[in-house]
Amino acid sequence: MDVVCPAYRQIDGKPWVLPVVRMAEKQIANDDALNHEYLSILGMEDFTKAASTLLLGRNSPAIVEKRVTKTQLDDILSPSFLVQCVVLTCMGAQVLGVQALSGTGALRIGLEFLNKIANFKVIYISAPTWGNHILLFKHSGFTDHRTYRYWDYKSRKLDFEGMLQDLQADPCAVQDAPEDSVILMHACAHNPTGMDPTEDQWKQIAQVMKERKLMPFFDCAYQGFATGDLVKDSWAVRYFVEEGFEVICSQSFAKNFGLYNERIGNLTMVFRDTNTIPAAKSQLTLLVRGNYSNPPAHGARIVHLVLTTPELFSKWKEHIVEMSERIKEMRQGLRSRLEKLEAPGTWDHITTQIGMFSYTGLSQEQVKHLVDHYHIYLPKDGRISLCGLNHKNLDYVADAFASTIRLLPNTG
Repeated sequence: MDVVCPAYRQIDGKPWVLPVVRMAEKQIANDDALNHEYLSILGMEDFTKAASTLLLGRNSPAIVEKRVTKTQLDDILSPSFLVQCVVLTCMGAQVLGVQALSGTGALRIGLEFLNKIANFKVIYISAPTWGNHILLFKHSGFTDHRTYRYWDYKSRKLDFEGMLQDLQADPCAVQDAPEDSVILMHACAHNPTGMDPTEDQWKQIAQVMKERKLMPFFDCAYQGFATGDLVKDSWAVRYFVEEGFEVICSQSFAKNFGLYNERIGNLTMVFRDTNTIPAAKSQLTLLVRGNYSNPPAHGARIVHLVLTTPELFSKWKEHIVEMSERIKEMRQGLRSRLEKLEAPGTWDHITTQIGMFSYTGLSQEQVKHLVDHYHIYLPKDGRISLCGLNHKNLDYVADAFASTIRLLPNTG
């Protein structure tokens, strides 16, 4: 039984093509005006505008302009749902979007820009984090990558105090983050733990980062997919922008659109000084040109069409609620069964966590036993994908967990 797969699965264990994606693809296929010419190096501009607006919100100070030109006014009066998907300036801030090869490609381009162009040398990641982050840092030129405390293995909760200590100049900290360090954070549904800071905790993190002059880089792979609420899942990014930070954020549309093989993503960059935009755009163009020349069009067309068509956008929101609710149901089902079986330990962390993954707290020895004796396959760190669970296998998994923990108590 596979509880590893990092992709959404329906209750029957099969992949799901979102109905709204099918609808969009049919419209695209029937549009005789479209062709297969190259996109620009930085991608489809209409898509990047829509993606950045989805992330930041139409009323973000980085997007809304109090004084608009005639062209911009025409855009705002258009019937599209995301009518303010235009690169506008306000309060000295401006948004630049770059189409990328999913979230991974956006991370790579953003990291290379920070290291090779903006001259940032130190980057911090959570302990633990998504396994591919470290490889991306190395290939992007960051040789000094450090960790900040995040997961408390004993309490199975966020180590918030440890995180703050590692980010601020604290005499008790082993090594505080130097000014101008890049801090990579998960916007929502932290991978692999599934544990996110609260809004109040995010505010405290932002305050420390402002005092320490630290650069926020958000990895947003699950907007809408995590809780079913697009605003809630992007709250941290929006708050940092509202607080006046320059922000970089990688966006992926693999999970929330089910477009895994289309590799469609966006890099949203918020600048304070609008005069830096042309230079940044020029350097990003060179980076993309040297990496993959230009991005593909199909996924961008699907996402753009859905985000800017009211009927399709409404259907898409229903789909992400459906996906997130199924995952929540599996969380509750696993926890309730473990508690009913009186499995040793506490299991409230399973429902406190959000998103696709759960850091169960199982030890490597327990994981090995589950693999060898129950054929339940999961990584050594005990992370499971809730999408691998359904009503047919929940009892089996819970029984296997409870029996294994009794046989091999976790004394760590």
